[in-house]
Amino acid sequence: MQDEPLPHAQDGDGEPVGESPRSGSSLTDDLVALLDDGKTYLEAEKAYQKSRAIYAAHESKSGIIHGLIAFALIHTALIGLVVGAVIALAPILTIWGATALVAGVLLIAGVVIARKALAHFRDVGSSFTGDGP
Repeated sequence: MQDEPLPHAQDGDGEPVGESPRSGSSLTDDLVALLDDGKTYLEAEKAYQKSRAIYAAHESKSGIIHGLIAFALIHTALIGLVVGAVIALAPILTIWGATALVAGVLLIAGVVIARKALAHFRDVGSSFTGDGP
């Protein structure tokens, strides 16, 4: 057998009739095209992921700035509430008694909340070591 190309279909004029688009392609050409398509896909995916990362960084920065401003405003409001509580309780308990009462309530609340936070952190830690809660 010889390696001759297959004859093309012809009409009466001797001209080829409707060659298929793959008639001249070889496996090598298909692999090269596939490789080029893969490179194009990877470049597009890289650009897409880069734009997502830039968007996420920008939105995160804005979120952090707004969160810090909100924290500062809430902190200032809570300071005003504590000062107001001391001033309101001063005629009843004296200024030192009002200060001690407000500070004591805040310390007790802080200790209770800190213990709850510590329990949550322990639960998370035990989930990674394999020990059940």
